Amino acid sequence: MKRLFSPDELHFAQAVGRISASNHFLPERVELEREALGSAFTESGAAWNEHISDDNALTHPNIVALLKRSETLAENIRARWPKDGRGITREEMVAYINVASFWLYHAYALQFDALIQESEERRHAAARKQETSRAETAPDNKLTIRPNFYGAFRNTLEHLLRLPGIAILDEEPAPHLFAYAFQLRRAFHYIHRALAGGSRPMVRLRAQIWESIFTRDIGRYRRALYSRMHDYATLITGPSGTGKELVARAIGLSRYIPFDARRGEFADDYTGAFFPLNLSALSPTLIESELFGHRRGAFTGALADRAGWLEICPANGAVFLDEIGDVDTAIQVKLLRTLQSRAFQRLGDTDTRTFQGKIIAATHRDLPAEIRGGRFREDFYYRLCSDVVRTPSLREQLDDAPTELETLAAHIARQLLGDGEAPAFARESVAWIRKRLGAAYAWPGNFRELEQCMRNLLVRGEYHPASLHASGGDTGDWNALLANGSLTAEDLLRRYTRQVHAQSGRNIEETARRLDVDRRTVKARL
Repeated sequence: MKRLFSPDELHFAQAVGRISASNHFLPERVELEREALGSAFTESGAAWNEHISDDNALTHPNIVALLKRSETLAENIRARWPKDGRGITREEMVAYINVASFWLYHAYALQFDALIQESEERRHAAARKQETSRAETAPDNKLTIRPNFYGAFRNTLEHLLRLPGIAILDEEPAPHLFAYAFQLRRAFHYIHRALAGGSRPMVRLRAQIWESIFTRDIGRYRRALYSRMHDYATLITGPSGTGKELVARAIGLSRYIPFDARRGEFADDYTGAFFPLNLSALSPTLIESELFGHRRGAFTGALADRAGWLEICPANGAVFLDEIGDVDTAIQVKLLRTLQSRAFQRLGDTDTRTFQGKIIAATHRDLPAEIRGGRFREDFYYRLCSDVVRTPSLREQLDDAPTELETLAAHIARQLLGDGEAPAFARESVAWIRKRLGAAYAWPGNFRELEQCMRNLLVRGEYHPASLHASGGDTGDWNALLANGSLTAEDLLRRYTRQVHAQSGRNIEETARRLDVDRRTVKARL
């Protein structure tokens, strides 16, 4: 029997299958595009996945070429398909499914993007309305997402994949594939557009986030793991000011949301299913109240029953626990129980309730060191670390790619001024930074410090880093002093102690805790 694919067609279809299974944010993705297109591959701007962009990646020449060829090949193979489905090898069947699915997903990508934008705008409008009314209630999470193109998606899916011998739609029905496609677009949106920079550390970070959402095997995720990822807590580590909440939001807003074809809507509004809580900003009682809820009279000021985030969070949502390393051990025990058994109780209540969502936690602390110091429970740590993401410091990014300063400054300038004035202000800011702070400035406050630096430059035309004016008259940049061998060991200890003291709100006890020394040593160094 005549083969369904020519050798060139089969090679292309198999390469497209590898593209679909790849991590969209690794360099290997672009290499696979090169393999698929051969001499038709366009080198200019090929690494579209390594930089933040407001442009849609669908317009890149390589993506356009892949889509045109995929559509043509899918229709040609469908026309050749035997009426009884016999004689087709498994290799050919998988190749056809891959190329048809690739085209189908991209054919509706813009409509999914419009749905994301519409959902965000509705959520923002609801939030503004709530602020205006000063309502002291939990956010409205009852907004519904009703796409108007599911019917067209289903019909195209049936046209392409309801062929003799293909059983994929029996195993993975149209509503599931529709929900999966929507999740892919959300993940791409929140990873690609939220995290600025094209250095290797940032490329790795985007790839890590993709795996936190879809795991390393996206096919297995689509078939089986999509409904089980709430069982895997994500721990985000890294220095302060490196965007840990942006990472948490990207993961939390990109969770799988089932689609109810009968009702024509998704099970939850993903924009209202992410609940961030900064644990270091609250007292233990307030942390428990925010997380677990309380009964009226459970503590002073508890005037009514209140549901906490763990209760409000839907099965497809996520609770983000920022600065988990700062929470006391009593609350760690309660959170450990919740992670182990999914059970919790409101403060002052004996009824057991169930948490159905996902836990995402973040910390700037070295948790293994905190465990050794008796400040963090080891069993709790091992419940959190099934998936670990590390955010790189700004210094790491600039060491890898010094021109990242221009990229990040341009990104911040657009946020501050819009498109019109942003380019000129970004150039001014970079010139000032390079002249006054120097290329080797350590940026101890990371991306957050760069933002504040540019705000200072916008308002006053100057910026004075706190680290350059620490007590004792220290001046100069850490990296430069270390590189020149200008510090003695005692100087290094004194300077570092003063820096930690400043970051700890000039609290001796907290400084001693962070440095793992006694308070007398801290006082001596200060």
